[in-house]
Amino acid sequence: EEQVVQSGGGSVQAGETLRLSCTYSGFTVGDADMYWYRQAPGNVCELVSRISDDGDTYYSDSVKGRFTISQGNTRNTVALQMNSLKPEDTAVYYCAAGVYVSGGDCPATVGYWGQGTQVTVST
Repeated sequence: EEQVVQSGGGSVQAGETLRLSCTYSGFTVGDADMYWYRQAPGNVCELVSRISDDGDTYYSDSVKGRFTISQGNTRNTVALQMNSLKPEDTAVYYCAAGVYVSGGDCPATVGYWGQGTQVTVST
């Protein structure tokens, strides 16, 4: 019954934009933090962005100024607007909620994770 459905992604050229989104159902996110992670071949799972229940946001240095995280009023949705995409942004992107993780592979074994979507940015 618990479900995280992720949408968006695709293949674009450098400089273009994409928007990712996730919808949570069968459980309540409540006041837990929500996250976007990504993993490229040969790399570990990387935290891209985070948003708290009061709207406080965090961005990794590599995406700051280009990506924007947002949430629905009921906190059952989270989105990531990705502008000025670069080839180095190419990765599988995951939404997650509940538990912060670092290193290792995406998805982690804790928290609630989307199925992952491929983002490919070509030159």
